[in-house]
Amino acid sequence: MGTRGAAALWACVALAASGGAAAEGRFSGYAAFEPRFFFSSPQWPDQDDSTVSPSVILQPEYRYSWNGNDDRLTAVAFFHYDADDDNRTHADVRELSWMHRGSSWDTVLGVGKVFWGVAESRHLVDIVNQTDLVEDFDEEDKLGQPMANLNVTTDWGTFGVFVLPYFRERTFPDAEARLRGTIPVAVDDPVFESGAKRWHVDFAGRWQKSIGDLDFGIAHFHGTGREPRLEAGFSRGRAMLIPHYDQIDQTSLDAQYTFDSWLWKLEAMTRRGQGDRFAAAVAGFEYTIGGLAGTAIDLGLLAEYLYDGRDATAPPTPNDDDVFVGMRLSFDDVASTAMLAGAIVDRDTRATQVSVEFERRLFEDWKIELELRALFNASVADPALGGFRRDDHLLARLSRFF
Repeated sequence: MGTRGAAALWACVALAASGGAAAEGRFSGYAAFEPRFFFSSPQWPDQDDSTVSPSVILQPEYRYSWNGNDDRLTAVAFFHYDADDDNRTHADVRELSWMHRGSSWDTVLGVGKVFWGVAESRHLVDIVNQTDLVEDFDEEDKLGQPMANLNVTTDWGTFGVFVLPYFRERTFPDAEARLRGTIPVAVDDPVFESGAKRWHVDFAGRWQKSIGDLDFGIAHFHGTGREPRLEAGFSRGRAMLIPHYDQIDQTSLDAQYTFDSWLWKLEAMTRRGQGDRFAAAVAGFEYTIGGLAGTAIDLGLLAEYLYDGRDATAPPTPNDDDVFVGMRLSFDDVASTAMLAGAIVDRDTRATQVSVEFERRLFEDWKIELELRALFNASVADPALGGFRRDDHLLARLSRFF
């Protein structure tokens, strides 16, 4: 959203609030110090060889509601400074939206965030917001997306329609940074299939419903694909990968069934527009053991199978025929201590992606988080993982909330 659009939205909200009933505003957010510790020297000579790569984050948030909470303004800004990766030093409007709620419907106008999906190891169907890849290797951080969204609730479920008037390009590490892969990506030289480029208007719709213990959603997306194809080329006098953003159609299903201590999960999609039409799916379960060994600890056991049938002309993925196993520990203490650990194993090459995440609140306003990422058995010739063989690292984040 441009400066004029943001100013217009703020003006509309202020005008509406001025005539409303009792209103309430709340300012919050956090600041964080986030160093990354790399265990090995870089794989490529032009990469930064710092063992410790420090960065700082600031995310202020403001929420203002009025009209009996039927109207709400949400504003979330994000700033990240990284000492070694110029592309990771960036700012973003995560959210700047006005939500209005009616008797059986609601609308959202502005910059928003939407999440679809139920799986743990890979979010196949989550397509509205673009991935902020410089933030973390797990692809869970998202950029804010300009949108107009209408949701209508009926006896048949909730129907959501999204108009997405502006495209956000995926972020990538810079040419000298760690976690950049074998060949750096020319983020400043994207190629678009649509002549409208970033201003192509995308559309999405989703129907979600609950039937007993089954929750499911069916969605369709038409527009500029969030995953770019990366093709060899030249930029700024050196060999780089050029991101190509295609026009795609993607239809998806996500479902979760609860049975006693079991959660059965499925995400599946089919996509046209990047090579031959292909299908992909993630399916599995989470089984929770409450009060482990007579303690307050809950143990969740996770297992999922990942399939992806795309051909070599589509954006690359390491998860075409893989198995994920993991566990989740919730200590149910006053510090909200929790840990999630898992591994994704390629059934053919045995390449293994390991992730361990730990978090604990310190005092009332402080929180510590640790994230370990490691890769084993990856061949240097692996097109998806070969460039990350020496990028195992530990990320530590100390946050102060306000």
